[in-house]
Amino acid sequence: MAVDSGTVTPGLVSFLLGSIPVIVAWIYSEWLEYKKSSSSKASHSDSNLDELENQTIKEDERAVLIEGGLTKSASTKLASPSIKTNIIRFLTMDDLFLLENRLLLRAMAEFGGILFYFYICDRTNFFSESTKSYNRDLFIFLYILLIITSAMTSLKKHNDKSAFSGKSILYLNRHQTEEWKGWMQVLFLMYHYFAATEIYNAIRVFIAAYVWMTGFGNFSYYYIRKDFSVARFAQMMWRLNFFVAFCCIVLNNDYMLYYICPMHTLFTLMVYGALGIGHQYNEIRSVMALKILMCFLVVIFVWEVPGVFDILWSPFTSLLGYSDPAKPDLPRLHEWHFRSGLDRYIWIVGMIYAYFHPTVEKWMDKLEESEAKHRRTIKTSIATVAIIVGCLWYEYIYKLGKVEYNKLHPYTSWIPITVYICLRNCTQQLRNFSLTLFAWLGKVTLETYISQFHIWLRSNVPNGQPKWLLSFIPDYPLLNFMLTTAVYLLISYRLFELTNTLKSAFIPTRDNQKLFHNFIAGAVISVCLYCFSYILVQIPH
Repeated sequence: MAVDSGTVTPGLVSFLLGSIPVIVAWIYSEWLEYKKSSSSKASHSDSNLDELENQTIKEDERAVLIEGGLTKSASTKLASPSIKTNIIRFLTMDDLFLLENRLLLRAMAEFGGILFYFYICDRTNFFSESTKSYNRDLFIFLYILLIITSAMTSLKKHNDKSAFSGKSILYLNRHQTEEWKGWMQVLFLMYHYFAATEIYNAIRVFIAAYVWMTGFGNFSYYYIRKDFSVARFAQMMWRLNFFVAFCCIVLNNDYMLYYICPMHTLFTLMVYGALGIGHQYNEIRSVMALKILMCFLVVIFVWEVPGVFDILWSPFTSLLGYSDPAKPDLPRLHEWHFRSGLDRYIWIVGMIYAYFHPTVEKWMDKLEESEAKHRRTIKTSIATVAIIVGCLWYEYIYKLGKVEYNKLHPYTSWIPITVYICLRNCTQQLRNFSLTLFAWLGKVTLETYISQFHIWLRSNVPNGQPKWLLSFIPDYPLLNFMLTTAVYLLISYRLFELTNTLKSAFIPTRDNQKLFHNFIAGAVISVCLYCFSYILVQIPH
């Protein structure tokens, strides 16, 4: 995906060529909005009562039109404009079109501005850099301080009803999984920032838990909602790849630098395929068992049989290949084989847990209604077994060296995940509460993961691993950590909102024809911009 042609690449030039007209159009639309508001106030102050009523009617009609909420009579007269018409109106700076799409233009301009900030931070010397330093005492202190702060300020009780039983069992509820993602993401990010290599094995478990949630969450959605529409599929792909695609284009990086994105994309596609093929038979237990078995067999065939992986994925080397400047001798598909192979089974385990989720929830409902002594005995037994299994896993697997652990990880990562689920859901009180600060962080894990490479850490070169820290305040590491972290989290959350805003604008939920036209238009514009940019880049040579 990346093009090695120096600091100025066709991708960067095409991004600038596409962004500048959008920014100009947005600024002009804001001026039009200001002008309209000013003239409206002036007319209100100078008009008599009859003129005021007429102006109000006109303004109301115009507001309805701008917001896209055409009345029934108006909508019959004005059909939805084609993409060609919209492009022409944009290029000619049509006033009404710019006013109608002012908020969309603002979102696109802001997104482009943030990516430009990424480039400034990671590809220029505008800001300085500092080296990473690990101190176990400081690392643990910061994390425990965050937990205490979260517990004191964001502990919240939830009373949501189960979609299966209609009761507040809350087994593996959304609040809990978002919290889970949040506290893992904090450790994952701190691991990178402080170079805390001693928790490498824990980070492998966290990534496995994210992939487990991919299997669990997607299976739950498709199995319950039975929504295998093109729009839903496009929304998932947009969420996983829109932001990272622009990072690759602007910063000249390979897709695999952000390995979480292709991993989640692959396993999301596999869950979608497993449930989507013959989805009318998903309610039959034997069919679902066969599907899950086939998933295992496919993974075994691709990843366990020598040579199959390379044959299957070699046609996609341009997309999934990665060239680490620090390790130029490694094969291009080495990173993809290593990353995807570590968690090749855990997404299927997530599917299995999701399939039996209603059954477990019903069992837990019966347990909560049983006699107190019996209930305590069962819960104590489960917690004791979970703790013993967790301790054995820690002693005989987790404490292994990096290389030895990685060999066992694909077959054992389900153990700590299951132990955590058992302990976290052991009592109704534990299930009812969550730390909403961690849950908030859990919603933006994708954005924080990608952004850390460029506006929190630094790599300085295309495809480089982030070996340095971005420095706003040299020689003051803790103050710099505080400032860069605040800016980094603010931008990550804003990117989360912008991604969803742009998704709503460009991916219609009930119009596949419009979705197809949007896709074709986007592809054509992108290709034209890239080709023109490639010619411009080659001119100096």
